[in-house]
Amino acid sequence: MSVTKDKVVQFHYNLSDAENSVEETTRGGSPMAYLHGHNNMISGLEQAMEGKAKGDLFSVTLEPKDAYGEFLPGCEQRIPVKHLQGAKRWRPGMVGTVQTEEGMRQVKVVKVGKFMVTVDNNHPLAGKTLTFDIEIVDIRDASAEEIAHGHAHGDGGHHH
Repeated sequence: MSVTKDKVVQFHYNLSDAENSVEETTRGGSPMAYLHGHNNMISGLEQAMEGKAKGDLFSVTLEPKDAYGEFLPGCEQRIPVKHLQGAKRWRPGMVGTVQTEEGMRQVKVVKVGKFMVTVDNNHPLAGKTLTFDIEIVDIRDASAEEIAHGHAHGDGGHHH
């Protein structure tokens, strides 16, 4: 079975940037899971997954436009500190999440006040060329419910 539209793909990855400092990894934990062909993955990674099979090991290097986008200056915003999730005490440089109309979004803390915090709305990996080392762990047909919801359920996927 290969990675095509409406397949749920489970994979491990190591993510590194051009300086070769590992940014994140799923090794030692649960693999990621996503529903292929439903824009649930950064575009360059989803294209690289197309046609791959269970057990495949490969690397793909993505320019910012195919990963998390270019870094856009002037994307700072002041929000109530109570809307920022991920820590009890915030310091500049920390990454948190906020609920937006498009769902949860990662933001970087720029300045912390008593009630308000200034955040940068660029994704923390925006503007970076990234290399993903991928291992495809499993591929299965998506359920009708997963296709209707537009995302994978279960281990590594979305939990309702």
